Amino acid sequence: MFQEILDIIYPVRCPMCNEIVIPKGEKICSGCKEKLQYVKEPRCKRCSKPIELEEKEYCSDCQRKSFHFDKGYAVWVYDDVMKHSIANYKYHSKKEYAKFYIQEMLQHYRISIEKLAPDVIVPIPIHRSKLLERGYNQADILARGMGKELKIPVASQLLIRNKKTLPQKKLSDKERLRNLQEAFQFNVTAASCFHKGITKVLLVDDIYTTGSTIEACANVLKSRGIKEIYFVVLCIGKGF
Repeated sequence: MFQEILDIIYPVRCPMCNEIVIPKGEKICSGCKEKLQYVKEPRCKRCSKPIELEEKEYCSDCQRKSFHFDKGYAVWVYDDVMKHSIANYKYHSKKEYAKFYIQEMLQHYRISIEKLAPDVIVPIPIHRSKLLERGYNQADILARGMGKELKIPVASQLLIRNKKTLPQKKLSDKERLRNLQEAFQFNVTAASCFHKGITKVLLVDDIYTTGSTIEACANVLKSRGIKEIYFVVLCIGKGF
């Protein structure tokens, strides 16, 4: 009864068009869902970017760069539809969109993640100034939702963003790497809470473009003895 009252007061809104979702019980309009570009094969075997040629195993980025992460997964291609949706989620307090995002991440990658059996799920942290401004970390909401469903502990404080960086979208590949140097710090106190130790981590974020942010975090984790690092994101850019 209480949930029915909440549904009347706060009806579920589509994470794409923000209209009230019909029929009741769904998390997205059927028409909007048809517009989504899901990541399909052929895709990069390392980062999950869609690639043009089936005979290629890796995208151009993964061919020419050496990353510290082992493998990644992405749900959608980062196109105009998802850019709009994620911008609303991150910057306009549309936290309720996370329910649909988490549902889709689990629908596509639950089995893969369960096979990986990470010790912890770690959201990519944001700087405290952004946290105060925004009121929440969009990656943390995703990580906590996944952790609850998968019964995997979430270590939200394992990585700390101790440097305020420029927006990545405005920078070139080289500038992105320089921008993120020393931006992340390993939290020894948070790690000590896991008495059995942490050897395998699943990073969670909203967008993967060049991979600079994931790589910076993976580099810090590997330097602290983490053996395996995987990631899952909502969206990823196309490979070539």
